[in-house]
Amino acid sequence: MKAPSARGPALLVAACTALVGCESGSSGDGSSAPRRSGTVPVVASTNVYGDIVRQIGDDRVEVVPIIDDPAQDPHSYEAGTQNQLALSRARVVVENGGGYDDFVGRMLRGTKNSSAEVVNAVRVSGKTPAAGQELNEHLWYDFPAMGKLADRIAGALAKAAPADASAFRRNAEEFQGKLTSLQAEEARIKADHGGAAVAVTEAVPLYLTEAGGLRNMTPADFAEAVEEGTEVSPGSLRETLDLLTGKRVRALVYNEQTAGPQTEKVRRAAEDNGIPVVAVTETLPPGKDYVGWMKANVDALRRALEK
Repeated sequence: MKAPSARGPALLVAACTALVGCESGSSGDGSSAPRRSGTVPVVASTNVYGDIVRQIGDDRVEVVPIIDDPAQDPHSYEAGTQNQLALSRARVVVENGGGYDDFVGRMLRGTKNSSAEVVNAVRVSGKTPAAGQELNEHLWYDFPAMGKLADRIAGALAKAAPADASAFRRNAEEFQGKLTSLQAEEARIKADHGGAAVAVTEAVPLYLTEAGGLRNMTPADFAEAVEEGTEVSPGSLRETLDLLTGKRVRALVYNEQTAGPQTEKVRRAAEDNGIPVVAVTETLPPGKDYVGWMKANVDALRRALEK
């Protein structure tokens, strides 16, 4: 995702940073709140991973998601003192990796917290880019990868709180069961619509469309320019618009967090030509949990293909 960068959350008050034992957690809106005694302090790079940690750790964890605002761009994020403080006290840190949230490693090194267990989703997934290509780092749209991540998070939490290890494992298995249901929905799309052509505004949803057996027809340089925040070439834009005006695709999957003049033009072309638009985002929408959010995405894609 490439969007205007945002400053980090507000600084902690000086009195808190000066007190020994003053600990903070997330109140769910990025603000600071006292950490409950006996819980495992966890920092997640985004609210997506924060929610997955909460589902596995339940009330035995206190999670601080660094990025929980759709306007914030992980690629250019500048963290504040509150985030540094949370990282300095974290027992477990969950990051995406793959160049998506490099700020986490930089901040963690700055805190000199060498004891934190770092869970890197890209490493856990085992994914590597194909020859001559870049890895699609938007792993939270890949359900098998999130299943592996759940195992790894449960293990990291168990190391921090051995007495609760069995609870973490049960919760991880329950979460993985929900992912299995989502994969069944993807398989249904593949059975009913496998081979159907779609367009995307960038790589964010490609794990989802590929699992559904769909063909991405978008010019690679168009999607790359949108993701990198660079100018889309006239030829690439024209080629993408031709997919829509010529009705050569069944749906457009549109990342709402990278809207700009070119992507808006593509969206309007889809709407003007009766091609369904499936809106996706990179961060967890307010009031949603990970599984509910992903189910809504899968359902929206299926409905679009059925039109």
